[in-house]
Amino acid sequence: MSMHREDYTYFHSIPTRWNDNDMLGHVNNVIYYSYFEAIVTKFVQEEMGIDWALAPEVPYTAENLCRFKTALKFPETVEAALRVTRIGNTSFDYAIALFSAGKDQPAAEGHWVHVMVDRESEKPVPLTDDLKQVLKKHMTT
Repeated sequence: MSMHREDYTYFHSIPTRWNDNDMLGHVNNVIYYSYFEAIVTKFVQEEMGIDWALAPEVPYTAENLCRFKTALKFPETVEAALRVTRIGNTSFDYAIALFSAGKDQPAAEGHWVHVMVDRESEKPVPLTDDLKQVLKKHMTT
């Protein structure tokens, strides 16, 4: 099911770069994943307050997926959008969309699954209540 811009709670603008384009004149498919990674990383830092370098518990990516709808191109600003779709005991899921500036329909949609792990043991750990509260603020169905 395709979502619209208003279905998302967290946004990040990403300018395309000349080298994002492929020989067909549009952003290469692998770059879409780097845009997904950019918004997820920013969300974890800004909203969840996790310091990637120092936090004793960090999110590991367990799965991600991208569905391509329309081409993104250079030059344009991609508006990445994120919402939380599931909160589990040790993991949580995001829905992500990439919009061309000013468009309501996404150029790409996908999902991302994070599992919280202990940095040293790399074993899953339960989500803290504080973390669950942050995730709930961005949760939609």
